[in-house]
Amino acid sequence: MTTAPHIQSLTPVTGDLDDRDETKPREECGVFGVWAPGEDVARLTYFGLFALQHRGQEGAGIAVGEDGNVLVFKDTGLVSQVFDETTLRSLQGSVAIGHTRYSTAGNQSWHNVQPMFRTCPDGTDVAMGHNGNLVNYRQLHDEAVRRGLMSDDEHDGKPGGSSSDTAVMSALLAAEVADGASVLDAARRLLPRFEGAFCLTFTDGHTLYAARDPHGVRPLVLGKMDAGWVVASESCALDIVGAAFVREIEPGELVAIDEAGVHSEHYAEISHRGCVFEYVYLARPDSYIRERSVNAVRIDMGKRLAREFPADGDLVIPVPESGIPAAVGYARESGVPFGTGLVKNAYVGRTFIQPSQTLRQLGIRLKLNPLREVIEGKRLIVVDDSIVRGNTQRALIRMLHEAGAAEVHVRIASPPVKWPCFYGIDFASPGELIANNGDYSDEAGVIESIRTAIGADSLGFVSIEEMVEATEQRDEELCTACFSGTYPLGLPDDGPNADAVRKIQNNRAADQTGPSTELK
Repeated sequence: MTTAPHIQSLTPVTGDLDDRDETKPREECGVFGVWAPGEDVARLTYFGLFALQHRGQEGAGIAVGEDGNVLVFKDTGLVSQVFDETTLRSLQGSVAIGHTRYSTAGNQSWHNVQPMFRTCPDGTDVAMGHNGNLVNYRQLHDEAVRRGLMSDDEHDGKPGGSSSDTAVMSALLAAEVADGASVLDAARRLLPRFEGAFCLTFTDGHTLYAARDPHGVRPLVLGKMDAGWVVASESCALDIVGAAFVREIEPGELVAIDEAGVHSEHYAEISHRGCVFEYVYLARPDSYIRERSVNAVRIDMGKRLAREFPADGDLVIPVPESGIPAAVGYARESGVPFGTGLVKNAYVGRTFIQPSQTLRQLGIRLKLNPLREVIEGKRLIVVDDSIVRGNTQRALIRMLHEAGAAEVHVRIASPPVKWPCFYGIDFASPGELIANNGDYSDEAGVIESIRTAIGADSLGFVSIEEMVEATEQRDEELCTACFSGTYPLGLPDDGPNADAVRKIQNNRAADQTGPSTELK
């Protein structure tokens, strides 16, 4: 058992982690785990995190274990910024977990970067990575404070502590490993108490563990290598390390992987409520969710959008990269030619070097540039995956008109985003969502107000019904809360966004209008 400090860090990346031009929802987190004695598990995890980089770009970390000792290396920044060759060579073991993060619960400090590390009362090392959000976080946090497992300062995000729900989960798990109880025993007792969305990977330096919430809100898959096993948030991460897809880890399932193979058990009944926004935007198009290609779903959404909202145009162009599959589908269904009218700067991303105020005013021009010879004089049908605040679309439409577009008809391959997410996506607050500007009872009026705000010649969104149909799942098997306002896992105990949602829902219930809700 190692008694020295277990957490090392690179020099923190400098700069403001907040991308001030960010208008898309942040994709929560990505988790990865590998059990493969004799293999370079740290390097495999590093490559797996590269495949999951789109799910989190604020911080990354890897924990490796050998003979019960666990070492964690993590920092703020992209995967390529956090790890180098020297670091990877120092991380030796037979089991590893990795994490790439956006902050959804907890601030952006180094202390909230995962994996989280804890030492159990019996001396066992435990490291944990988490994708999702708990709705009973406050209740669990207060319990951890009462039991002396963490200080209240940690909730406030003060120096020296973590304010994330993962810190609470890891503290409670470690505390359960006592009086002869194993990590598996502790997980069996604790997992049923977690409410909300969670996909976990954790290790005690011997065994790789993975668990998924009973609703399966976030994806989690199992893969097989020649020398071991892999778990990951998305199937694309299996491909990059040469693992064969075996199956999805089921909702309510707890998996333990060691030299005896894969041990699986269910700690709760299955109640599918997968996040539909994974199909719309979050997951990589080359991933599969519930045996359905994400790329195929997005193409189908584009086809359905073309049937619901046709437009007279000369050219269908996507907003790269996430709008490409839907634009392909729209063009196929409508018969309007598909074209590349926008070029994306592949090296912008979420930069840590902020532009000057003058350059910031150029906004989207740092990321996209129009091909004037393609769009000049054309009636454009511009297809994107979603609209959140509307800032990107407003700037884009202005730029296209300046480049000579005759008309700009915007088509969105998801319904209007009206509600924040409490299950692992960092959406804006209700008041910041452009779809909430106007009379909520007048859907046509809401769409017209958005069209006017962004300056489009016409605007259309695919309906919730058609979006769900494209996934080939039943409506009751999906969470559509950000579009419908129905929260199947309930709302968090507290928080400004949760309070704002309750107020809106109460007002609408009093008016006997608006979407139905399922609150716990």
